[in-house]
Amino acid sequence: MDFRIFTEPQQGATYADLLAAALATEKAGFDAFFRSDHWLTMGENDGLPGPTDAWVTLGGLARETTKLRLGTLVNSATFRLPGPLAITVAQVDEMSSGRIELGLGAGWYEDEHSAYGIPFPALGERFEILEEQLEVITGLWSTPSGERYNFRGRHYSLIDSPALPKPHQMEGPPIIIGGGGPLRTPRLAATYANEFNLPFQSIEAFKEQKSRVVAACEKLRRDPQELTYSVALVACVGDTESEVSARAQAIGRDAQELRENGLAGTPDEALETLQKWNEAGAERIYLQVLDLDDLDHIALMGREFIGKL
Repeated sequence: MDFRIFTEPQQGATYADLLAAALATEKAGFDAFFRSDHWLTMGENDGLPGPTDAWVTLGGLARETTKLRLGTLVNSATFRLPGPLAITVAQVDEMSSGRIELGLGAGWYEDEHSAYGIPFPALGERFEILEEQLEVITGLWSTPSGERYNFRGRHYSLIDSPALPKPHQMEGPPIIIGGGGPLRTPRLAATYANEFNLPFQSIEAFKEQKSRVVAACEKLRRDPQELTYSVALVACVGDTESEVSARAQAIGRDAQELRENGLAGTPDEALETLQKWNEAGAERIYLQVLDLDDLDHIALMGREFIGKL
């Protein structure tokens, strides 16, 4: 099992905050540092100083880190056209010497779309957009140099694209697809993904959704073991109960509730929870860190978790 740090900077973080957290993540020995792709804060938080762009951030981190894999969990397909997104991700992949991963989803947060003038189609149309974007992005990356890429869909058409630049990673950055939808999500994951992620759900829900993805892979005659299966959990770990309570209070959550629905408690308690996820088939855990000022939290989890499972 490997562990990654996952941040939500729309809740209030500058690039400097994210850089400090990423460097702490790298120093602690984590596999990767990921961020969300949102333009608006959630809940009662004022969101100051305001949102940061996912790929501007990752481009900077690509040059200021050396080992961490970097990526989005997940980009909203409503935010960007697929051709320019393929170019952006390929460029940042080259800037990082091949450490980039792309999480892509249909988008869900309507308020941020209205706040910044972004169209927000109905769910069915958003999934159509997502599927065409996945086809276009992977198609552009896989087109041999010197050849042209063409695509005609309902939402996008590409004519004689040179399909440049190419990512540093020969097969393209790994694609992450996630969510709990029972039909379209498993099919898209089986078709396009290198990793399937289910965020903030129960072990039972994860097992059920994983079985759907496995079935979708088998229907397409793809080996389900080609995918990595991961989850995201809100993290709140402390050496003592008082530390756990203080960290929960700092992010506006209840420690006991996080024990039941996230990853909370002392290191021994957290490892027991992680073992249950491991036994359920989770191969990778995204530890959602909501207090980016608490770099000791990242260091503690790296020290206590990495190499233990």
